[in-house]
Amino acid sequence: MQPESNLSDPSLLIKSPATKPPTEILPGIFAFPPNRDTLGGTAYAILTATGNILIDSPAWNETNQQFVVAIGGVKSLVITHRGGIGQTTTIATGLGCEVIIQEQEAYLLPELKTTTFQHKFDINDSIHAIWTSGHSPGSACIYYAGSGGVLFTGRHLLPNQFGAAVPLRTPKTFHWKRQLRSVDAIWDQFPSQYPLSHICPGANTGLLRGKGSISVAWADAGVGHIPEFSKKSGI
Repeated sequence: MQPESNLSDPSLLIKSPATKPPTEILPGIFAFPPNRDTLGGTAYAILTATGNILIDSPAWNETNQQFVVAIGGVKSLVITHRGGIGQTTTIATGLGCEVIIQEQEAYLLPELKTTTFQHKFDINDSIHAIWTSGHSPGSACIYYAGSGGVLFTGRHLLPNQFGAAVPLRTPKTFHWKRQLRSVDAIWDQFPSQYPLSHICPGANTGLLRGKGSISVAWADAGVGHIPEFSKKSGI
């Protein structure tokens, strides 16, 4: 069941210029247009029978608010890293939804009562948050079991110029070697523990050249179940 949202009252919608609505990139998964508040970050919505989930903060304009009303509201807003916070306080207050964030980044939302986790958190039976420190101290990836397995990577893994998902070192990177170790640790879970067919990065989505996600092509099992795109990163 979705929490009661204040956005059902049209007078509470934030008036703003028309923008492109979110796009369905996989069944029940929508990508929002890049958000200036999060330095061009891409937020996502997952529609589930037990409650809709937002991954990172979308631009909180009239178009996106009307979309949220149309899908029946949001149960949880999950933050993948501190750069994805954007207008989380405004969104959570307006929607009445819970905010889930890794414990090391929760202090950045002092006005909200957040749900925090350390290593792993089960959002519901099919969606799980996994701590992947490196890009930021509390960076996390979100795994969704639908559509053959989807990994929302925030800025932990981003598309390179070839459209491959790789770790990218930037001036904002908190700890590069830790990020590389987190990449290795999360790959150890696929596909032996969980299936994985798609990666949805939290930025640089223009490099996907119109594709909604990065398709995962697994190498031969004898190569240690390392995805083909991972080997391009040089790690």
